[in-house]
Amino acid sequence: MCRLAREGRRELVLYRIAANASADAFLRHEHIGGEFYLVLKGKIVDETGEYEEGDVVFLDPHSVHTPRAIGETVVLVFWPEGVRIVD
Repeated sequence: MCRLAREGRRELVLYRIAANASADAFLRHEHIGGEFYLVLKGKIVDETGEYEEGDVVFLDPHSVHTPRAIGETVVLVFWPEGVRIVD
């Protein structure tokens, strides 16, 4: 993960996930103010669907998911109000 910008709870991060990364590389988490992400390479799969290169995804405020990368993946993520890890 590379944090590109942070202001208060707002964050813009770039994730580069290796093709051989563990399936649990991402923890289950809640998006306090929602989440926007752009899949730059590879594929992300979660409870809401499958997203491939070029897809822009918005998850509603207080949504919870456990994303998983398929193959080598690069994702640009914006959290307007941060995230919270969920058990």
